[in-house]
Amino acid sequence: MKVKVIGIPVQEQEKALQFYTTKLGFIKKHDVPLGENNRWLTVVSKEQPDGVEILLEPSPNHFEPVKTYQKALFDTGIPYTQFNVENLQEEYDRLVHLNVVFSMKPTEMGNVKIAILNDTCGNKIQLIEMLS
Repeated sequence: MKVKVIGIPVQEQEKALQFYTTKLGFIKKHDVPLGENNRWLTVVSKEQPDGVEILLEPSPNHFEPVKTYQKALFDTGIPYTQFNVENLQEEYDRLVHLNVVFSMKPTEMGNVKIAILNDTCGNKIQLIEMLS
């Protein structure tokens, strides 16, 4: 068994696609219309184009419990998921230059360094660099 797709609930799929590709640097993998302006829309890491796909799910607009859960996580500052980076300070500086908003600047915690950003689609995302 292996992970192929993970879902992230997003409030607007097109806005999410723009953020995840132009700001975070992912590339679009699949974009299949599903009706009612919904799409099977996935992005992948440039470094691993055949790796795990991130499904940009429009579920908060169609399923109230997801909307409630997403908002509760966001309001309490809990990241929905995390992405690993090689050099957090460089990635942080690059994203700040692109006007990405962070709720936590790069911070060392034991053998990791983390930062938390707002994906503009209803989620906080944690970036993590392994230090050892």
